[in-house]
Amino acid sequence: MKWLLFLALIGGCTAQPPQRAAPRQAPKVSPQEQDDLETALSEAGASPLEYLRAIEKHLEKYPNSPRKEELERAAVRASMEANDDARIILHGERVLAHEPDDLQILDRVAHALSANESANQSANQSKDASERALKYARHYEDLVRKMQTAGTRSASGAADWQNQTDRGIGRALGYEARATGNLGRPDEALALAQRAFDTWPCADAAREIARWYERLGKPAEAASALADAFAIPDPRATDADRARDRGRMGELYRQAHGSEAGLGELVLEAYDRNVALIHTRELRLRATDPNAQLTDPMEFTLAGLDGQKFGLSALKSKVVVFDFWATWCGPCRAQHPLYEQVKKRFQDNPNVVFLSINTDEDRTMVKPFLDEVKWGGPVYFEDGLSRALKITSIPTTILTDRHGRIFSRMNGFKPDRFVDMLTTRIRDALQ
Repeated sequence: MKWLLFLALIGGCTAQPPQRAAPRQAPKVSPQEQDDLETALSEAGASPLEYLRAIEKHLEKYPNSPRKEELERAAVRASMEANDDARIILHGERVLAHEPDDLQILDRVAHALSANESANQSANQSKDASERALKYARHYEDLVRKMQTAGTRSASGAADWQNQTDRGIGRALGYEARATGNLGRPDEALALAQRAFDTWPCADAAREIARWYERLGKPAEAASALADAFAIPDPRATDADRARDRGRMGELYRQAHGSEAGLGELVLEAYDRNVALIHTRELRLRATDPNAQLTDPMEFTLAGLDGQKFGLSALKSKVVVFDFWATWCGPCRAQHPLYEQVKKRFQDNPNVVFLSINTDEDRTMVKPFLDEVKWGGPVYFEDGLSRALKITSIPTTILTDRHGRIFSRMNGFKPDRFVDMLTTRIRDALQ
């Protein structure tokens, strides 16, 4: 966190893929301000809070800084890293004023505002915070729904994308439920919480349902919702979360029934119900994405540039060289002619197969790019394979042996040695 912030603010760069937007020149600052900023950030410790304070002090000293927008964005990132809700709201709303479609900031600001129930707030302050939370949550939901219906995809398989967008919509509906309930409309809040759970079944959504059942004076229904939160398979739920769910579920059940007799049956029913719910969802996703839930890379089916499907299981008896690249990746372009040299060395060996795997989020960019640079050979989209092979940067070259096992991984490349290194590893894999 420390060095990412420091490099971003003093003019360095990271290895993140660029946004599809017109390039902007970094605004010029005076030598004095640049020196003060570098000094402040270099003297800050590793704590995100210390970095945040340094940025805040700099903005106090230079309120009209040409880099004010960059500094405000850095401040909200540091606030998120520090989990400081008050500062997330303060700096996040400043960024959203000029960048209203930033999904990550919308998410965190809506969450912080909807959960903000400080005893020190007046009724008007609480009402204002809830109204702002509702506004941001609705905008967040609208953006994610548009991405989902427009067919926009991340660099992942269709099932992964469906899960990501459903999770986002579910989170937005949960924030809307909390804000709506805080505005004095518990029936509407309960309906929104139920929609959140139906969209993305998880412990948080079940707890939100329980909250509004309890506010409506229905302890039995609230206990049943907390049984869902306790029993649903949710990797984000911690042991401490489940302990709290269990404790409050018991209190509500006793309130409704006079004792905990029958509580065990309620929990077992919730477990069976939610396991079946998750399984049904997985089957539905598998119907649209053959790679959903797969972990073995050699079981994947990839879509080609021409729309044809190719099953990797047909290659299990061969050495396979996967070349992961993207149109925006400069090093991928530099590596390509070297990669072609290696391919020529094995062009007469039927036991070696080279696969060009594109990782672009926007697939419409790929064919025009290939036509422009005149790269030959078939190209396949990664369709979730990056997840299975844990690809975190590109270019990355993966070799699997003749049993379908990962034999070698090359992250990036060394221009002067790449051809010989890859050649040697392929020969070793053949043996």
